[in-house]
Amino acid sequence: MKGKAGKAADAAEKVAASNRRARFDYDIEDTWEAGLVLTGSEVKSLREGNVNLSDAYAMPRGEELWLLNCRIGEYKQAAHFGHAPLRDRKLLMNRAEIDRVRGKVEQRGYTLVPLRIYFKQGWAKVELGLARGRSHEDRRGAIAERESKREMDRALARGRRR
Repeated sequence: MKGKAGKAADAAEKVAASNRRARFDYDIEDTWEAGLVLTGSEVKSLREGNVNLSDAYAMPRGEELWLLNCRIGEYKQAAHFGHAPLRDRKLLMNRAEIDRVRGKVEQRGYTLVPLRIYFKQGWAKVELGLARGRSHEDRRGAIAERESKREMDRALARGRRR
């Protein structure tokens, strides 16, 4: 018996990698969670955090959803039984979710961007974001807004100390 402490530890998410740049380059409108089809050496490499999401994206092919350009580095101890670092990986979602995602991605200007890869109850998951690209002016506006919010928070903190 695990008790309450064991259940809380199982529910915890261990983030293997996050794509922080995606939230800056894109407006994220919606998010979904999907499972990943991986080989054993890929799972071991993910647990070490040896993954790069910077150029990765997802797209529907036929009736399935695939993760492309996601680089999961080789696991050194796998030797001859390793994996190809840049292979396409199948994403696991139920049919209704895939159809909903496909409908939104087929609209002009939307793409599916992986925001983070994490382990949830021992299973590798990827958080996908429905994203629309930002222009250069939009990015500058986001920076200005973030800076002004930071200044307001500092001013409020100074006022509380006095």
